[in-house]
Amino acid sequence: MQSYQEFLDLSVGFPQDGFEIIDDELYFHDLNLMEMIETYGTPLRFTYLPIVSKKIQQAKILFQTAILKHNYRGSYKYCYCTKSSHFKHIVEEALKNDIHLETSSAFDMPMIDSLERQGTVTKDITVICNGFKTYQYKQYIIDMIHDGYTNIIPVLDNKEEFNLYDDEIELEAPCALGIRIASEEQPDSQFYTSRLGIRQEDVIDFYNNKIVDNPNFKVKLLHFFINSGISDTPYYWNELEKYVTLYCKFKKINPDLDTLDIGGGMPFKDSLVHDFDYEYMVNEIVNRIKQICAHHEVMEPDIITEFGKYTVAEASGILYKVLGRKQQNDREKWFMIDGSFITNLPDVWALNQKYILLPINNWDSEYERVNLGGITCDGQDYYNQEAHMNSVFMPKTRKVQYLGFFHTGAYQDVLSGYGGIHHCLLPSPKHVLVRRNRDETFNYEVFGEEQNSKQVMKLLGYQ
Repeated sequence: MQSYQEFLDLSVGFPQDGFEIIDDELYFHDLNLMEMIETYGTPLRFTYLPIVSKKIQQAKILFQTAILKHNYRGSYKYCYCTKSSHFKHIVEEALKNDIHLETSSAFDMPMIDSLERQGTVTKDITVICNGFKTYQYKQYIIDMIHDGYTNIIPVLDNKEEFNLYDDEIELEAPCALGIRIASEEQPDSQFYTSRLGIRQEDVIDFYNNKIVDNPNFKVKLLHFFINSGISDTPYYWNELEKYVTLYCKFKKINPDLDTLDIGGGMPFKDSLVHDFDYEYMVNEIVNRIKQICAHHEVMEPDIITEFGKYTVAEASGILYKVLGRKQQNDREKWFMIDGSFITNLPDVWALNQKYILLPINNWDSEYERVNLGGITCDGQDYYNQEAHMNSVFMPKTRKVQYLGFFHTGAYQDVLSGYGGIHHCLLPSPKHVLVRRNRDETFNYEVFGEEQNSKQVMKLLGYQ
């Protein structure tokens, strides 16, 4: 019978970029995962920070190349979508790459203010303020604009949001605003129109009634968000054309408008058969925007993107030990891991999200079909199929087995309630940050120790 390594190579082609096998063990971007397990134990969440910069640079090159290829007259700005991971080490790594930020809630603003005070950003950083805004969120925006942040752009999610800015913002130069268009949802959605944004047919009337004669404001940016993200589908191209056409119509009556924020991120590699053509998609987006603008005889807009998952997902993974093997009937064998999908990787449970799953050791062993079970008492705490096949296969061995889920860096920590209490009171796993030194060696830092019982008891009010 084939070894697991031979089976995987025949199934999907292996090794692949970022993964290789050395002496029967898996390495991730040259990281010795077994060595990490031996040093820090399991379950172990890790983040390899250089991947964040690598992904940003790849996207910036793609857009700049497309702009040159199509003689596109607008510029490009990369904004990091902070909600995908607010952690300081992630945001600081992203900001090394001359990028800007997109926010979604009130506490983003003091986070940015903290980064400015420590010298990581300056007050001319572009901050796209999205979301349905609470009073506190709006007040933070107003305070920071008055404090000298020159490129904070509140994106109006509804017409009433403007009232507080109109009452309180007083500047020598007009404040730049954005308007979010309420996009149509994809065909399989339960809703026809997004709950966020201003109706497309109301945008220009709202501008004419409220803003055009107001010397304190100018509408600089039009924003739309497609929930399914950037994808080569008729739905995506139809929505893009619709909103670029609205931009052109709006631009003709509002000369200040010069930026189109194409919300919805690019996908990340969540499978070993992931084949998204990033170069084609970026070229096609830039070209289509140019062609629509040419048709309407309008100057092409500057382009802003808000990439979250794309930026951070591929930097992280979580490693587990198989605690036990259970043969529950003739067909179903279970590997019980020392963690939980519900608490550690909630998108697996909530969205049926798939991640790259690979064994860490025993690659020379034969393979077998298994189900993976978490250790909560919940029937939904399992993982039993891959994105590219309806099964999970692992090495067939009685030796100690470790396995890892990779490209898990977006949303999972925050959705898990980092530092809080979890289903069945399972502790948050240890989290290790990995950086690369100038001599190409690795630098390891324990960002968070595994949660202990005293911390949990205190949260629950027992101490």
